[in-house]
Parts: sequence; structure tokens; C-alpha cells
Amino acid sequence: MRKGTLVVMSAVILVWTLATVAMAADPHVGTWKLNVAKSKFNPGPAPKGFTVIIQAQDDGVKYVLNGTEADGKAMHQEWAVKYDGKDYPITGDPTSDTYAFRKVDAKTYDVVGKKGGKAVVKIREVFSTDGRSITVTEEGKNEKGEGFKNVFIVEKQ
Repeated sequence: MRKGTLVVMSAVILVWTLATVAMAADPHVGTWKLNVAKSKFNPGPAPKGFTVIIQAQDDGVKYVLNGTEADGKAMHQEWAVKYDGKDYPITGDPTSDTYAFRKVDAKTYDVVGKKGGKAVVKIREVFSTDGRSITVTEEGKNEKGEGFKNVFIVEKQ
């Protein structure tokens, strides 16, 4: 094998390795499950539960959430975002039609949910020191215009 070919192959392997490490470094990536008992819902009621699968994608992440509402109805939401503060569409959320994510620091992310271009929910995600759970605090108004404040504890599976 020629020396030039080895250099190119080495460079490709290095770039692939760095890209893989960068994707794995995103604390969101993985499967997360709601811990209903540790979470608080005001005014409520709490969902019966949900699981979120988060995958690295481009310069951001893709979320797929499946669960059960308090009334037993199935819930399914999907969205893909970058951490650039721009609006990205979400499907399946009656409260918001876009989310904008912004990384505050290594363990904190702020999210703004909008409906029809108007901010309706503010969300703060804070990762635990060990990276095994996220405290998600959301405040806003539901589709009926009623105020809410929920604190979700989601745990890595």
C-alpha cells in the first residue's frame, strides 16, 4: 500500500472517530423514561408515563416520544433540533408547533416552545452531575390558555 493512501485512510479514520466521539458526547443521546413518582405536575393530572429516544443528528438531536396521557390516550411526538436557538417543527404537541433549543452550558439547555410564532412555553433542562437524569422544568399556557408549571424527572435507561 502506498504511503499517500495510508495517510488518507488515517485521516478518514480520525475524522470518523472524532465525529463519533462528538455525537456520543451530547448528553441528550440515549433512551430516557419519565419517573412519574419524582415528577410534579401543576395543575395536573400527570401523564401515566413516556419514553423518549434521542439520537444524534447533524449538529443536533432527533427526539421520538411515546407514552400515555393521564386519560389513557396514546401520545406520540417527534422533533429534530440544533442548539442554535432557531425554531424547528414539532409534531404531536398540542401546546407548541415549534421548539428552539439553546445550550446554556455543559449541563443546561433552554427551550422555547411556540404556537403560531408566539412563545407559549419555556423549558429548562438540567442534567444531573452523573448524567443519569434530567430535571425538565416547563412553564407556560396550555391549549385552553391555562397556566401550568411541570417538573419532569426523566432517567436514562
